[in-house]
Amino acid sequence: MSPERLQHLLTLVGPVIAKKPCRSRKPIPAAKRLMVTLRYLATGDSQQSQSFTFRIGRATISNILRETLQAIWDALNKAYLAPPSNTEDWIHIAEKYEEECNFPHCLGAIDGKHIMIECPANAGSAYYNYKNFHSIVLLKICGANYCFSFVHIGAYGGSKGTSVLASSLYGSAFDTIPSTLNLPVPAKCGSKMFSYVLLGDDIFLLKPWLMKPYPGKHLDEAQRVYNYRLSRARRTVENAFGILTAKWRILRRAIKANVDLVDKIAKACVCLHNYLQLTDNARYIPAGFVDSEDSSGNIIPGNWRNAAEADKGLRNLHRISGNRYTYEAGSSRSDFKDYLNNEG
Repeated sequence: MSPERLQHLLTLVGPVIAKKPCRSRKPIPAAKRLMVTLRYLATGDSQQSQSFTFRIGRATISNILRETLQAIWDALNKAYLAPPSNTEDWIHIAEKYEEECNFPHCLGAIDGKHIMIECPANAGSAYYNYKNFHSIVLLKICGANYCFSFVHIGAYGGSKGTSVLASSLYGSAFDTIPSTLNLPVPAKCGSKMFSYVLLGDDIFLLKPWLMKPYPGKHLDEAQRVYNYRLSRARRTVENAFGILTAKWRILRRAIKANVDLVDKIAKACVCLHNYLQLTDNARYIPAGFVDSEDSSGNIIPGNWRNAAEADKGLRNLHRISGNRYTYEAGSSRSDFKDYLNNEG
């Protein structure tokens, strides 16, 4: 983070986390409180380590983290994590996806991860997932610029990706009342009318507004082409998660904190990711850090993969081996497949 961005962030959260002076001792300055929090997120060191580094009591460190993480979320989420507010914003996202990834009418790529946590007290099996560790779910929709437009944080680790999406605000809105999101109406693409959709993988159900790959190994050429184009567009959310874990190392191992603090940590990391991506992009995501393609179309892996090679803090959600879907959803996927193999 550049000094200019750090100073700007301090002006946003400083007034909230600053403490009034008292007679017995001087309060910890807002700049130091912010530094403690950013170091905690960026290094992934324990709260006890922060206590030794800054020579501040362990209980004080805990209070500083809770207050500052909440202040970061309150200061940044409305400005840097706001979802598209009108139809023009959605269309701009779709145009960017088609320009960068050659997939038409795409409103974003969706994916979810398990954030590994220590076993909460008296939690039973609610947070215990199929990979045999405790977690909460982080579900996100990402644009072509690696910024998150929607996030859903805090679902039980034992939940499936489909149920987490259905219970989220944007999942239910896409499914039942899309007018509340000001989504664009279906438009002509080639010779047919296509709806605007999200792109997901096998952890989600196929829906008219959510496209996923064709399952199985014995696919015909048209289905393989469709799967390749969808996977190529979905790399944006995979790279976004990779950037997140490479930059904010607190997410790379099991977080030793209460569930409510883990929730605040995830919210702050997401806000800081979008904030730095939009205001300090060249420093936050340097050249070669994300996946790219050469002149022949071969994928060049981004440097974030080396940084997050031993990552154990974020894990993929459970994949669905088989599921039923409506005729409308299957027809929509078939139309995209035909378009990508012909006009597109």
